[in-house]
Amino acid sequence: MPRFRLTVEYDGSNYVGWQRQDNGASVQGAIEKAILSLTGETVSIRGAGRTDSGVHAVGQVAHADLTRQWKPHTLRNALNAHLGMAGEGVSILEAEEVTDAFDARFSALRRHYLYRIICRPSRLALEEKRAWWVTKPLDHEAMHEGAQRLVGHHDFTTFRSVHCQATSPMRTLDRLDVTRTGNLIEIRATAQSFLHNQIRSFAGSLKLVGEGKWTPDDLQAALEARDRKACGPVAPPDGLYFMQVDY
Repeated sequence: MPRFRLTVEYDGSNYVGWQRQDNGASVQGAIEKAILSLTGETVSIRGAGRTDSGVHAVGQVAHADLTRQWKPHTLRNALNAHLGMAGEGVSILEAEEVTDAFDARFSALRRHYLYRIICRPSRLALEEKRAWWVTKPLDHEAMHEGAQRLVGHHDFTTFRSVHCQATSPMRTLDRLDVTRTGNLIEIRATAQSFLHNQIRSFAGSLKLVGEGKWTPDDLQAALEARDRKACGPVAPPDGLYFMQVDY
């Protein structure tokens, strides 16, 4: 039974998230329906990350086991045709045949995310649901300084959802950089794995630093508190993008 690795792009605005759920349309469900429509097979695909409702992706990775041998480009194009006919906001960027040893989730070495903030007084039109709109300027240099306090191996209890199902709050954060281009602030995060709502929790707390309400020392104190109540407001999902997975 051949296994295929799929690289997936999606607009998460109209989905309950990546994972198939009973309360609405999911990205996983959209792809599985496309596979069923194309092949007649009911399959369960596995993704590298379970993004939340409203979160986007430009490089999510999933794998699917199919009974028929497909040329990768034919599979990609056929799935995109079915996704398009169904009106889904999902696109298969690449399909590649892999061995059974490949697992989209458990083979991942690093995951890369981007969080986008647009600072301007006027509401967003083209970027609505594509970024977090903040009406006042933020000090991105202070945000970057604060972000470096979070890099490394820590107990991230403060920055994970109370609904997080991970067995441990310990994670190693390889990168958390804050840069600015015009009115766009980008927060880029890299780690082998992340806790539920970890990056959105980072973004919300870093905004407090950018506003001058917190200092980098305050951010570090929140980390060391190991208490969810010490976290700043969680940033909305609109600005979060799953960028890439390294294997």
